Amino acid sequence: MKLAVPTTQENQVDAHFGHCEFFTVFTVEDGEIKNSQIVESPQGCGCKSNISSVLQEMGVTVMLAGNMGGGAVNVLNHHGIDVFRGCDGNVNTLVQEFVKGELVDSGESCHQHEGHHHDDGHQCGHHN
Repeated sequence: MKLAVPTTQENQVDAHFGHCEFFTVFTVEDGEIKNSQIVESPQGCGCKSNISSVLQEMGVTVMLAGNMGGGAVNVLNHHGIDVFRGCDGNVNTLVQEFVKGELVDSGESCHQHEGHHHDDGHQCGHHN
């Protein structure tokens, strides 16, 4: 599995997907981070750039992000990439939490992922 995270120079999740400095792409196998690489963020990054197709070609299937608009979510989903919003902190710690099944999407469009269903205790991070 490959995961992408919008990243700042300080190795933190960039809260603004559309303006991030670069992406860190993690390769996860057997519940462990096996590799990470930096992918430059294209000019005008976001739903109007080709970043979704670039990440799809690399085999990315999950995006762990801070804030992201519906347009960007739709474009990523169209390219086979599930989106988890509301993420922050150190990117390495974040991916480890994801691998342990500790993350949920904070946005209004939750996705089931690898058998994690909302009826088994996983819920969206937002409250009405």
